[in-house]
Amino acid sequence: MTVEKIDTLVVGAGQAGIALCEHLGQQGVPFLVLEKSRIAEAWRTSRWDALVTNGPVWHDRFPNLEFKDNAPDEFVGKDRVADYIEEYASMVKAPVRTGVEVLSAVPFEDRAGFRVETSDGIIEAIRIVAATGAFQHPVIPPIVEQGAAVHQMHSAAYRNPNQLADGAVMVVGAGSSGAQIADELNRAGRKVFLSVGPHDRPPRRYRGRDFVWWLGVLGLWDLAAQEPGTEHVTISVSGAYGGHTMDFRRLASEGVTLLGRTETFADGVLKFANDARKNVDAGDANYAQMLDAADAYAASAGLDLPLDPDARKTWPDPDCLTDPQLSLDINEMGITTIIWATGFKQDFSWLKVDAFTETGAPIHQRGVSKEPGLYFLGLPWQSRRGSTFLWGVWHDAKFVADLIAIQRAYADYDGDAAIVPAADE
Repeated sequence: MTVEKIDTLVVGAGQAGIALCEHLGQQGVPFLVLEKSRIAEAWRTSRWDALVTNGPVWHDRFPNLEFKDNAPDEFVGKDRVADYIEEYASMVKAPVRTGVEVLSAVPFEDRAGFRVETSDGIIEAIRIVAATGAFQHPVIPPIVEQGAAVHQMHSAAYRNPNQLADGAVMVVGAGSSGAQIADELNRAGRKVFLSVGPHDRPPRRYRGRDFVWWLGVLGLWDLAAQEPGTEHVTISVSGAYGGHTMDFRRLASEGVTLLGRTETFADGVLKFANDARKNVDAGDANYAQMLDAADAYAASAGLDLPLDPDARKTWPDPDCLTDPQLSLDINEMGITTIIWATGFKQDFSWLKVDAFTETGAPIHQRGVSKEPGLYFLGLPWQSRRGSTFLWGVWHDAKFVADLIAIQRAYADYDGDAAIVPAADE
């Protein structure tokens, strides 16, 4: 039986895998992409119906293809993003084999490369790039037992307000997903409770520029690592409804009840940390810090941008911050659904290598694993803050593809080290 062989096997045809196709192709590397579902499947089926990009499409795109028929400052829907990634795959002639799942990859003991078991047979690859992305498996903390008399779901399973049973909704998590879902449910007339943890919330626009532009000129997209102590601080931004600053005091003024971090559940009662005020204040301070940095940059660069005094106006303190609720009886409050917007975990259990931390995180340097021939792509903070964005993963993909080409060049050398006399000796 003939075993299929390939130089580089890319696992995953989301934005990371498709970005890599362009660079591997330009480097002349023989490669194949395996995708267990469809290209950009996560964008199609693991997002809620109304999700739009968090950045305008002049910025949130691959460098070599614009979003045709969309305005540059538009925030496009999830299906448009999936179509765009498919369009890019066609443009770069990505060799994607869909409907094939990689089950395991085991390094050879006597030579370089891996034996890869797939749902469609065995493949031998000299190199593997795990491009399965940062959002693989939804995480729900074990706070409310599954048998409790309330429906629980992760934000990855949420689609729209009509999907939920009648009644109030508890949303846990105030990152972009949690805050946007809470906003959508509140606009749909639901009573919403929102558990707010530590977060940053940059201004959507300031002095005529979107925050993605400000982060760019301030060099903040290229930060190589998170500041110590901020590992659990999420970012809350939204492109919904044309793009507005996510302001939790505004949400409260519109009817959302803000609560601290969710800690325990017993006898139908949720209990919360007394930190709602602290977390909202810290988010507001981050917002003000961003405005100050933008003003300082504009002044130093001599930019003639319009002043924006309204951006510094604050909403009044809502009752839920001045007199915080530390517990909720879900039956008394009529809560029928809890939506956990609590993030995802990665799963590389198919890689049978000793190259992970105790928690399963890859040990790597800019995507290069300690295991020879193994690379990762699409990891959060892989090389910079922007690594999980379309344009960010494109640059990380170029770095990985260039390294693969370099390693192939070394492997092609078949000479012997020798002293070569200089011509005048």
